[in-house]
Amino acid sequence: MRQIAVLPYRFGGPAQDGPTEILLITSRETRRWVIPKGNPLTGMTRHAAAAIEAEEEAGVIGAVCPTPIGSYQYRKRRANGAAVMLDVEVFPLAVTNELPEWKEDGERDRQWFPFHAAAAAVEEPDLQALIRSFGDSGFRAAARPDGVVFNVAEKTGVNRMFAWFQRLLPRQGNFFELFESHAATLVAGANALSRLLQGGNGMADHIQEIIEREHDADAITREVLQTVRRTFLTPFDRSAITDLIASMDDAIDEMQKTAGAVDLYDVTEFEPEMRDIAGIIVDAARLTAEALPLLRNIGANGPRLHELTERLVRMEGHADEIHAAGLKRLFREIGATDTTQFIIRRELYRHLETVVDRFEDVANEIDGLVIDHA
Repeated sequence: MRQIAVLPYRFGGPAQDGPTEILLITSRETRRWVIPKGNPLTGMTRHAAAAIEAEEEAGVIGAVCPTPIGSYQYRKRRANGAAVMLDVEVFPLAVTNELPEWKEDGERDRQWFPFHAAAAAVEEPDLQALIRSFGDSGFRAAARPDGVVFNVAEKTGVNRMFAWFQRLLPRQGNFFELFESHAATLVAGANALSRLLQGGNGMADHIQEIIEREHDADAITREVLQTVRRTFLTPFDRSAITDLIASMDDAIDEMQKTAGAVDLYDVTEFEPEMRDIAGIIVDAARLTAEALPLLRNIGANGPRLHELTERLVRMEGHADEIHAAGLKRLFREIGATDTTQFIIRRELYRHLETVVDRFEDVANEIDGLVIDHA
């Protein structure tokens, strides 16, 4: 028997660059910590049904990614005494709104947890592993080994004794910090884009935030290019550095173009497929933000980087399918009766698809670094 669920998460801090947290709820009968889940709904996609469960059980709304992050199993006891095994498919949900009241408000508690605390709070071993694999804190720690000499040796690939000599050479620049700062703008911009495509009040604020995030990203990109020119030693080939930051910047540029088209054409309602692609964009930004710190120690983090880039590529293929299906449905519904609206919405689809394409470019650049340095 199969069920669907969401793993609700959010980014901390006013700039949305703080630690990521997981939302758990209590079950109605045993009061143990679980994630929002339920049965698939007839005539509705699995991820959309999971999002409904999140709203009803946890009172949260957000961008749900149509690409599942995995599944887990647990036994559910029926009223007749039978304990049956259920397989639960889990979709990531970037929370954008917490409702003050919701359908099961009086029946459940909800609470935000850090990654490791969330994994420890749930009982199912498979779900614990799923939450840990979703988190990035352990990999961030692994990407920053302690000790100046150890850092130099690991980054350059030289013997640790020879690393003393490396310390006397000119600095390598703050490329890693700049990469991670740019990734934070991608995460914030993607979240603003998902809120924008939900429509409703505040759309102008979401458009303004995307524009501001794009400007922040441009400033970081310029700093990277200037640092490349004035740095004697660089951690990677100079062209690899510029190609990586350019692909990241192209992603947020397309987010800004999407917001600009929404503003230009006064679009206030969006197709479900557009919101699905926005969900993929949010998760792609999250994966990118996890991958960038791992570049500090590619040798140790190569396998995890490969997992992340593989998922990014798979998500891009899924976005292409959603884009084609949405465009086909749109053409059937208004292609012959409202050509202007069809052209406008086709442009929005194109921008959204291009955002995901640029994240695939980021994945390819990271893969190239892994091949060269792992």
